Amino acid sequence: MGKFILHRLAVSVFILLAVSVIIFCATLLLPGSPAEAILGQQATPERIAALEAEMNLDKPPVERYFLWLGGVLTGDFGTSTSTGGAVSELLGQPLVNSLVLMALAALFSIPLGILVGIYAAWWRGYRRDTAITWVTLILAAMPEFVIGIGLITLFATSVFQVLPAVTMSPPGSNVWDFPSQLVLPTLTLTLVVSPYIARMTRATMIETLDSGYVEMARLKGVPERRVIFRHALPHAVGPIAQVVAIQLAWLAGGIVVVEYLFRYPGLGVALIDAVNYRDVQVVQAVSLLIAAVYVVVNLL
Repeated sequence: MGKFILHRLAVSVFILLAVSVIIFCATLLLPGSPAEAILGQQATPERIAALEAEMNLDKPPVERYFLWLGGVLTGDFGTSTSTGGAVSELLGQPLVNSLVLMALAALFSIPLGILVGIYAAWWRGYRRDTAITWVTLILAAMPEFVIGIGLITLFATSVFQVLPAVTMSPPGSNVWDFPSQLVLPTLTLTLVVSPYIARMTRATMIETLDSGYVEMARLKGVPERRVIFRHALPHAVGPIAQVVAIQLAWLAGGIVVVEYLFRYPGLGVALIDAVNYRDVQVVQAVSLLIAAVYVVVNLL
């Protein structure tokens, strides 16, 4: 087991290094010069050359990569060209906000998906099972922004108007100080993640409920509820845990679209704003953080 864990750790480090190369190369392929985008069209060649020297854009790409990687390994993600401050300070609060949203989505989606899957397996072959199968299939096939727009239409604009459509926290306050603003983003992510967990739970539970030890428990007169939760569910946890891990890892990247849709002040909005302003250091840092979360969740 120790060798296996060390091997997986080594593979994870290699993957992160490979991702860092891809991220750096992707920012090199962005059209135009970041210095020109920052200074505007009226900038003189001298000012552009001075800013490029300040941002190390005049150095060869390989040297620039190792300079950036060395800073990342020491906790220095560089300086934001749009704000002039350190990238680590700029992304501190958005990272916390994104982790809060991911934790809330996981807190609701995992129990909901498992319970719905168990209920469907319990009533397999009946109309309840058929209805759950169709609903989860439809939700799984819909992109997250479609679900989010539907929830905004239903609860924030046209029908009920009981929740805010976007996140508008006053400066200096935390996003969780206004819980109503977290409802729609959390609900969107929950409806995106839970169908996959429910479908895998149903399939695994059906297979487990047909096993010999479950039949023996029933022949002994064990109540059906105890058969499901004490005998069947523990043996079905393995595949369910794998799907849960994949969905949690997906949240690291899929949360970007949901955050932008609701203007939630997390890494997603920070990434999109950085792309618009050609803030290369922030783009690289956010992309690497999302990749790191994905790799760590899969490793765990």
